[in-house]
Amino acid sequence: MMTTASPAGLSGHEPESSRDLERKSAAVTLSDMEVFIFPELMYSLVLANIMSPRIWEWRSDPWFSGLESMTPYRRIARLKQYIMDHYAFNLDLDTWGLTDKQREIDRFRDYVGPEALAQSNALFGYEGDKYYFDIDIRTHFGLDRYEGDVIPYWKTETVEAMDAFRHKPAYDTGAGECVSLAALYAAALFVVVQMPLSDIYLMATPLHSQNFLDTGQGVLTNNRRIVTKNMWFNGTALSAQARRALENERVTVVAHESGFIHILFDRATIGPGSFKDFAGKLRRFLQTPLTPQILGNFVRHSTHLQECFQVRWSKFEVDHYIAMEKLLAYEYSLPYRFNDETREKLLAEIPAEDFELSPLRDRIILDDLEQLVKEKRVDIRTDEGFALMVDNVASSCLRTQDAIEQLRRFCMTHPRLPDPATKSFERDQPPLGLEVGMERADVVARLESLRDSNELAALAFYAYRDLNRTEPQPFLKAALERCPVSVAACADMSDRAAVQAIRGLVEESIYDEPGRLAQPDEVWNYGRGDGAEKALLLANILRARYPELPMTIKVTPTAATLSMGPKSDAKKALTYRFPSSKHLRPQIWECRG
Repeated sequence: MMTTASPAGLSGHEPESSRDLERKSAAVTLSDMEVFIFPELMYSLVLANIMSPRIWEWRSDPWFSGLESMTPYRRIARLKQYIMDHYAFNLDLDTWGLTDKQREIDRFRDYVGPEALAQSNALFGYEGDKYYFDIDIRTHFGLDRYEGDVIPYWKTETVEAMDAFRHKPAYDTGAGECVSLAALYAAALFVVVQMPLSDIYLMATPLHSQNFLDTGQGVLTNNRRIVTKNMWFNGTALSAQARRALENERVTVVAHESGFIHILFDRATIGPGSFKDFAGKLRRFLQTPLTPQILGNFVRHSTHLQECFQVRWSKFEVDHYIAMEKLLAYEYSLPYRFNDETREKLLAEIPAEDFELSPLRDRIILDDLEQLVKEKRVDIRTDEGFALMVDNVASSCLRTQDAIEQLRRFCMTHPRLPDPATKSFERDQPPLGLEVGMERADVVARLESLRDSNELAALAFYAYRDLNRTEPQPFLKAALERCPVSVAACADMSDRAAVQAIRGLVEESIYDEPGRLAQPDEVWNYGRGDGAEKALLLANILRARYPELPMTIKVTPTAATLSMGPKSDAKKALTYRFPSSKHLRPQIWECRG
């Protein structure tokens, strides 16, 4: 029996609300903008990845043998190395094509205003705090090359789409952007590391996404890497990069197995207790008592303040002084560090002519500050501790107040989280109930049983791209409205040449399972697709050329046939048949605007 998908929905069903259709189609596309507008999509992607056989296959990889005998941190570190070896961080702005600001504003006008977007989304003018103004954030991300209203699609990839990057020129591994990597980490932590979903929190800021793991003192996943509390405060370039988002941006969304909370929207579905626990543990992760070691890490971290410091060295009972930036330059070529037990060895390697016999003017002597911290046990996080530090070095440096204030911020980052006091928490959805130890079939069955009662589970199947489990209209809407790459790539081809090019693509879907389909731009970017995917790719290209012509795709378990027209210069409709092994249920897709 054939069913027909049209813009009004499946025949025999009431038309979906425009919001439902928009949200379901957004679950397919998963662009940066869509995840921002529909924050529940972030966790639905996690669930789609958890259902994917790809990640379950990792458990058989020899790399993870013996995982059950490791500590929780060692398990996480093992996963981190696997992800680093198999996935690159990708922020190629042209991968998924271009749209424009006004189109996106019009699309989401009923959900959020342009002013709120400008404060919270990098594609709509977000600059963040002074830090981002200083580095010119649009240039930093390459957005400055887009003029006027033109902006790139930033799309989040499923694990299959991440794996498929290896088919693109210049890639020898999989790849993905930050939301993709955060969702991949969350799914793999549950499936491979056997970490309970209750301990995993996803955080999105306007320019970044990362996870907070509630284990030990806490762990952050940051793109491909992980960051422990000790790493957060170690003063290295990598930790400085990891600190950037939480130091300079608001957290717009927190997603969890219990739901989400969004900085702009009144509605929240995350468990209030879970959010309270997360917020408290994240704040504790982001602060540390001041010690001489932490003081040294701060100096190494703050390159712009190193000219405020100097180090004293007593040699033959004579004090010698060296500028901090000069001392640090020697660290790069020697196996010693100025802020651990190897300082004496480091200083001994430095030529005598690099020292001064009198203190350098307008510089804080780090040794005296270290002694103060050690003897007084100064808690710089308090007003009293801060004042004590300033008073003791005020005469040493003209920038004392600024340096000590930045030291306090180094020791204590205040994450700008959504305020739960301003939210209306909804708790009318049953819990996901996914437990460590479940097998994949049990996970899929559990999520299937929740589709009518839990929005995260329901939307997961749209992110999963399974057209045997979902109605096709959301998938078609995403495919025909938000896949500009294939249209642009074939713009100079004739219809015949475009058909030949599509038929010449490798006959292989990036999705291994029956019923799961790639979007047209994925098929084009990765140079491969099943016949049903190729038929939809051709429909996307021809619809852009002939928007007035009716198009349908007749789908059977073994073929997909695209019919178009007739065109004004032809006597009959054109048909293009593609063999398919997707075993799709028989149906007819109407490819209309």
